[in-house]
Amino acid sequence: MEDFDVSTFIEQQAQAIREFLGDQKAMVAVSGGVDSTVSAVIAHKAIGDNLVCVFIDDNFMRLGEAEQVKKLLTEEPLNLPLRILNERQRFMEALNELSDAEEKRKAFRETFYQTLHDVAEEEGCNYLIQGTIRADIEETSEGIKTQHNILEQIGIDPKEKYGFQIIEPLKTLYKYQVREVARRIQIPPELAERQPFPGPGLSIRVVGNLTTEKLDELKKATFIVEEQLNPHSPSQYFAAIFSGEAPKELKVLRRDAAEIIESSETHVKAGVLAEKTTGIRGGKRAYGTVLTMALVDDSDRTIDPDYDQLVQVRKYVFDNYPEATRLFLLVDKRDTPGFIVSIRAVKTKDFLTASVMRLPWTTLREAASKIFDSCPNVSRVYYDITPKPPATIEYE
Repeated sequence: MEDFDVSTFIEQQAQAIREFLGDQKAMVAVSGGVDSTVSAVIAHKAIGDNLVCVFIDDNFMRLGEAEQVKKLLTEEPLNLPLRILNERQRFMEALNELSDAEEKRKAFRETFYQTLHDVAEEEGCNYLIQGTIRADIEETSEGIKTQHNILEQIGIDPKEKYGFQIIEPLKTLYKYQVREVARRIQIPPELAERQPFPGPGLSIRVVGNLTTEKLDELKKATFIVEEQLNPHSPSQYFAAIFSGEAPKELKVLRRDAAEIIESSETHVKAGVLAEKTTGIRGGKRAYGTVLTMALVDDSDRTIDPDYDQLVQVRKYVFDNYPEATRLFLLVDKRDTPGFIVSIRAVKTKDFLTASVMRLPWTTLREAASKIFDSCPNVSRVYYDITPKPPATIEYE
């Protein structure tokens, strides 16, 4: 879509929805993300009061996010008619103690659509309008990960299973094009420029076993990471949380990494985490290990890295450890047992590939310090230095 005409696209999609639905009712699930918000605004333009907007509070939003999104959607200039559903307990019961990434995504998807099924029956809606975009379809069809909003493309008939047909007005667009549409229809910058947030929310940033304790710590760490990294304008930036199990030492990686960066082995540490994350191998989804490195001085304090040297180390790692999907660099630690937090920050245009932001080490260290102050159960903070591919942007 090199000659993408924003105004024409908006009018064509609104007209298509209007002609297809006539005087029938439809619903749209809005999260405050740019995709669902654009879909809701175009649909509201098309069918007015016959649109039922639903905001599902699933307990996997960021701190204060539910309240902020509700305010932005219902007030000027959007004025969307909004039903707010408190489904926190329902989602926690569905995902509690699940550890496998695909199991969590599928459990979220089933709970999400069953919730919408209930709304559809109450409201008499036979159609669901949703903000599926091109990258969602491509990643799911290529087997990289199961996007929660992909159904028909993987053989699930939503009409048969959930009682409604799905309309996807944005399915031909990439994220940057959706943002162009958002700006044209005067969606507030807080929503139009909002960084991407996965449909299953923080549930897939709690890597491995999902518990209330991990989720609560992640919400606090996420707030800090977004506050600290926002001035650097990454395309996407967030925190994830892992179990507190210490990395298993990898002596060969330690030796070889030290040689690459021309340092003593005493100043390099290397290991592997207990939990696995998603990645991309041969164009397909992989579920692999997370390797860790630490660069330290004689007092065992982390030192500022040379990003050019890290690129060389990273190439060595993924050439020699094909089972790995990530490489983490230690930012800071404290000598108490606790969870592991990783910081992720990337630059991308289409979200199909992404490069790692070369953030100032002072910024990352400040973020780690604030995380330790606010999250008593976190003991180590890492920076994820893996591009996409071989990693996916999200961890699960």
